[in-house]
Amino acid sequence: MAKMNSLSEAETLELYRVSLNNTENQPEIANAMAEKGYDASVISQGKALLAKARQLFDANRIEDNETSAAYANFTQAKSALEDTYGVHRKLAKVVFKNDGVILGRLEILGRIPRAYTGWMEKVKTFYSEVVVDSALQNQLSRLNISIDELNAGESQIAVLEAARENYLREKGESQEATKIKDEALEEIEDWMSDFYRVAKVALVNKSQLLESIGKLVRR
Repeated sequence: MAKMNSLSEAETLELYRVSLNNTENQPEIANAMAEKGYDASVISQGKALLAKARQLFDANRIEDNETSAAYANFTQAKSALEDTYGVHRKLAKVVFKNDGVILGRLEILGRIPRAYTGWMEKVKTFYSEVVVDSALQNQLSRLNISIDELNAGESQIAVLEAARENYLREKGESQEATKIKDEALEEIEDWMSDFYRVAKVALVNKSQLLESIGKLVRR
């Protein structure tokens, strides 16, 4: 939505609300606008478009807030698993430093992938291997990595995946809400653009009345 005079969307909607309400409530403005085709029924059409835009704006804001909360939850869960896996991976590399087969089996050689999917596959492989193999668990216990810790690490995977699914769902809903809101804002902006053009004609030489509907007049 193109902002009027660089106003935010919320400020623009408020400007529209004041403009239409003052047009309705000030007889001189109402009469002047009615003479130019903007009678009460036409103004009510604008108010209906404004109400729709405001409702969708509020709904979009809620979706954005939910997306932000979901993303924060996702990043927190990812950070927690990164910390857990990072410690276990480093200690496992010490325990199995002379066993290339196990290092390869646990996929702890080389760098940790930066991309989420590649990283998660490494994490899943590591925990899926160690939680079912008592021999590996016994060797890891030498550095005080217990089976409970390993099970907890594996459980964090499910927590993170659920958090990511929720975030992506909320993100999609937010994007759709933004699209619908933008369409409604464009519709009311187009309507109000015509309204203001007509108002400048209807209220020519009546700067104070123009300013009461939000149109500043240079003096």
